[in-house]
Amino acid sequence: MDAASATSAISALTFWEFGALALAAGVVGFSKTAVSGANTISLAVFAAVLPARASTGVLLPILIVGDVLAVLTYRRHAHWPTLWRLFPAVGAGVAVGTVFLMFADDGTVRTSIGAILLLMAAVTVWRRRAAERAEAEERAPAGVTRLAAPSYGVLGGFTTMVANAGGPVMSMYLLSAGFKKLSFLGTSAWFFLIVNTSKVPFSVGLGLIDGPSLLLDAALALFVIPGALLGKVCVNRINQRLFEQLVIGATVLGGLQLLLR
Repeated sequence: MDAASATSAISALTFWEFGALALAAGVVGFSKTAVSGANTISLAVFAAVLPARASTGVLLPILIVGDVLAVLTYRRHAHWPTLWRLFPAVGAGVAVGTVFLMFADDGTVRTSIGAILLLMAAVTVWRRRAAERAEAEERAPAGVTRLAAPSYGVLGGFTTMVANAGGPVMSMYLLSAGFKKLSFLGTSAWFFLIVNTSKVPFSVGLGLIDGPSLLLDAALALFVIPGALLGKVCVNRINQRLFEQLVIGATVLGGLQLLLR
């Protein structure tokens, strides 16, 4: 869909469509301060209400607002050595994703991202079960390999550029690396604030962010705040095991939504 058609679709939103986007924006806030990966639900809602490619441009500034709130909440819990290991590979993934967006249609984008998310969820479940078996047998569990950071980084950069769906990929990496709740959320917050902000020039260049999309963002950003506050309250009431199950469950749900849509 060309830029004019996307602009027309944004300006023609009904009350109920705007309400769905507002609820999805609230979920973005909740995911940034409580259950990372849950914003794949928001991704699916935005892609259902708006043209798929245009939806990525509208969603990106909303995600950045959520990232800022998450950094303000968990800024002291980031593990910077992990971030520095990831950034070079993520940059490569963003570059590949930008080229991919120049040629891929909406159906190809959805199918590719959905398949990647389900694969990452399956790998993480396998690793967690392997760690549990190792603990039961009183032997050291296998940690992440040297190739894990580059592999997840490229996939994360690619998926975040193509469909703002890098959260689940990074969630899978951080869970595999054994991060607990607060360090998980702090590292993820800084990671996505930096990565999402760096994506803005690419999205503008591709025509995914323009005046009408930013006007819609200005209205939707207000709904991110209550979602983030709710997440901050809930996160202290979620134990580590449930936290991991929610992250994986949100990833699987997001992947299936993209594949089946």
